[in-house]
Amino acid sequence: MSDKTYLSWPFLEASHATLAEGLEAWAAATLGAVAHDDVDAACRDLVAALGKAGFLELTASEEGRLDVRSLCLARETLARHDGLADFAFAMQGLGTGAISLFGSDEQKARWLPRTRAGTAIAGFALTEPQSGSDVAASTMTAMRDGDDFVLDGAKTWISNGGIADVYTVFARTGEAPGARGLSCFIVPADTPGLKVAERLAVIAPHPLARLQFDNCRVPQDALVGTPGRGFGIAMAVLDVFRTTVAAAALGFARRALDESLARVQARHVQGAPLADLQMVQGHIADMALEIDAAALLVYRAAWAKDMGAARVTREAAMAKLHATEGAQKVIDMAVQLHGGDGVRSGSVVERLYREIRALRIYEGASDVQRVIIARQAMAAHDTEAQDG
Repeated sequence: MSDKTYLSWPFLEASHATLAEGLEAWAAATLGAVAHDDVDAACRDLVAALGKAGFLELTASEEGRLDVRSLCLARETLARHDGLADFAFAMQGLGTGAISLFGSDEQKARWLPRTRAGTAIAGFALTEPQSGSDVAASTMTAMRDGDDFVLDGAKTWISNGGIADVYTVFARTGEAPGARGLSCFIVPADTPGLKVAERLAVIAPHPLARLQFDNCRVPQDALVGTPGRGFGIAMAVLDVFRTTVAAAALGFARRALDESLARVQARHVQGAPLADLQMVQGHIADMALEIDAAALLVYRAAWAKDMGAARVTREAAMAKLHATEGAQKVIDMAVQLHGGDGVRSGSVVERLYREIRALRIYEGASDVQRVIIARQAMAAHDTEAQDG
């Protein structure tokens, strides 16, 4: 059983511990019964089950504010049990984040009750084939035509692509060059002109796709916020959900440590448990240290956001970078400690090894997080120098 002492840390409240305990019990009783042979069907089933159990209530808000600590606890718990369940939960929040934070009352009323109930699946369409993490370089367009906008272009690596009922889509409306000329739109999946151009297969199966928009017409009330605010909307959504990616990595790492502890205590070499070997103990110590350091960064960032910080760009970047890179190290060591069983297809640690790799890329790759942290540090230094 994973360490739970962090639930009493001052970053968290009693309600968070209650949530973690309730979700842990639900996950243990439910997730083992969900077949993963058909990934699309499994995701639909998981969204429906999470909605029926009430946990998707955490992913959306009419008040324009999400409890990031709750989102992190949910992702950490779900990831420890089942990476696809974590994916299904997280994408409901990411896909509707722009609506929760910036949508009109009518937009919220139309979509949030459905996504929270698990009767509609959401997707977040930001990444483009040529721009990747450079959102300001997006080239997809949304041109005014009377009372409508006409969307043309492509989005790729879109989670829930092909199974989503609605996408929040970012496109260039041209108010200004670069970041200031993007806007955000709500596009139902059945809108004429939107098609799934390609399904994308990855090492840890998830529903992903490249979307093509050809003369895709949406009404003016599909616009989220005001024209030209799309970049700020996207960054605000990522400011919330980037920390939760770190929490998912933390969940994967905790499961890897649990599996390793059981392994080294049960496996014997020359008549003694592996756990008696000092080198093995050193590896276990390193794994535990990586996990606690990641947890501190994750819940610091989540706490800061929940306490009202306008932006937690630096804190979220640090949490995501350290937690995802650290989880990769922890899981790699878990594979090593399992020997041949660690690379056996279908084993827990082999699955974790495939699951963790993408987290170091999506929602801002590790090197992008390093750039963010460095720029924040240099900006702070320059400000202090000027004040001094």
